[in-house]
Amino acid sequence: MTKKVLVAERLADAGLAVLRDKGYEVDVKLKMPPEELIAAIPAYDALIVRSATKVTREVIEAGKNLRIIGRAGVGVDNVDVEAATERGVIVCNAPTSNIVSAAEHTMALMLACARNVAQANASMHEGLWERTRFTGVELYEKTLAIFGLGRIGGLVAERARAFGMRLVGYDPYCSPERAEQLGVTLYDNVDAIVPLADFITVHLPKTKQTIGMFGPDQYARMKDGVILVNAARGGIYNVDSLADFLAAGKIGAVGLDVWENEPCTESPLHEFPNAILTPHLGASTKEAQLRAGVQTAEYVAAGLAGSIVPTAVNMAPVPPEVMDAVGPYVPACQMMGSMLAQIHGEVPQYLKLTAAGSLADADPSILVAGTVKGLLSYQGRATVTPVNADAVAQRHGIKVETQARSDADGYASTVAVMADGTEVACTRGDAAQTARLVSLLGYKIDIAPGRQSLIFEYVDAPGRMGTIGTILGEAGINITTMQIGAKPADRCALVYMNVEGEVDDAVLSRLRAEIPELKNLWYVKL
Repeated sequence: MTKKVLVAERLADAGLAVLRDKGYEVDVKLKMPPEELIAAIPAYDALIVRSATKVTREVIEAGKNLRIIGRAGVGVDNVDVEAATERGVIVCNAPTSNIVSAAEHTMALMLACARNVAQANASMHEGLWERTRFTGVELYEKTLAIFGLGRIGGLVAERARAFGMRLVGYDPYCSPERAEQLGVTLYDNVDAIVPLADFITVHLPKTKQTIGMFGPDQYARMKDGVILVNAARGGIYNVDSLADFLAAGKIGAVGLDVWENEPCTESPLHEFPNAILTPHLGASTKEAQLRAGVQTAEYVAAGLAGSIVPTAVNMAPVPPEVMDAVGPYVPACQMMGSMLAQIHGEVPQYLKLTAAGSLADADPSILVAGTVKGLLSYQGRATVTPVNADAVAQRHGIKVETQARSDADGYASTVAVMADGTEVACTRGDAAQTARLVSLLGYKIDIAPGRQSLIFEYVDAPGRMGTIGTILGEAGINITTMQIGAKPADRCALVYMNVEGEVDDAVLSRLRAEIPELKNLWYVKL
């Protein structure tokens, strides 16, 4: 039966095309009232929203066939993630889709506040010429305090540094190494940092700790004339007291793009000309809309196909600074899991995953999920998602262990998987991020696995490759690429061979019969 996707808010046409090209039935129904969404959702396998649609527990519990919820944007504040997790529904987002747009809008608000751009524009449209009235301040050599040094905060830091600003920051989850890389002096106390700043920008999620994080006490400690910007989440600045300090001149200007309750058409700030207010435009660029639509569609399609969704939020979080490194390894881990299932022949009882090099600091849960997916899904044993990977492994009696190593044996990063003593490791080192096997069964190799591969392990002897080539050639099987690994101490060799053409049982039987030194032969399909 064709899987159905409900798109409840506007999505880029390219994103809709991704889903339809993969054979999914897509219905676009905009501005659905909550009761209508609850009535409609039982018929759908996936739901895609932006920020306006509230995906409540009632919606999720009504979605009897619901497998994945895609949020075409960064935050998931409008989705009841806890309810989704309880029902095994993946919640994913597009965390990198609008980060450049949001960072640029932050800079736009900062510059507009500093140079009185909106006020001067309004004056000009009234036919006036008031140069002295709109004297501003430079960003150069001013101190910018950045609260939240994730992806967007990091991009703002890079751009502000180009303006010659001094950077200080607060983020309890940011490592000193990342702060140093961004050129930010890190503080661990909000009250200590606010008196230092000429400009303050926040890039924080909406949580119990961040709502109202800045109120009268914080405003009172700030420099006179400080400029505040928020293009992250509404409510981080207490707007009522902010208006009081703005009226008193303590705060020089404020640029707000987000609001605690949206749409917002009136607030205490609306009366102030030095409050630059925009209607949540941070992600409103053509480029961001396209990226959000396409990325979300691709992740939803992956979830519906039973594959791992790298941006699933209802799993152990991956730190932003390593997500770009970890994400590409997910399909590589699925590939290794599938290979181990075919080589090992049965579900292992013990699985050990080692992340090395630049992956050493990453939470390995997403890599484990990919590996378990490959192990168990090869013969349709289970559908594995990041939400249920641990439970599925336990159900199949697999004990999972993870470890990290700083040394990746000469590579920037590797992932190695051991399943009941059967070992495979890969890297993704080239510009195309192609997965390459670097070790198999203890043999050192370096090859990108193809869709069909033959793996030979034999006692090394002259003429063996000639025999193999002859048998495959006579069967019409073409060898595309090949790697040989050796264990000189054991006089053993391993040949990993990517092939094209039908490798049937007759070919495998002949190979086994005509190579007396053969220890193992596997035909692997990925």
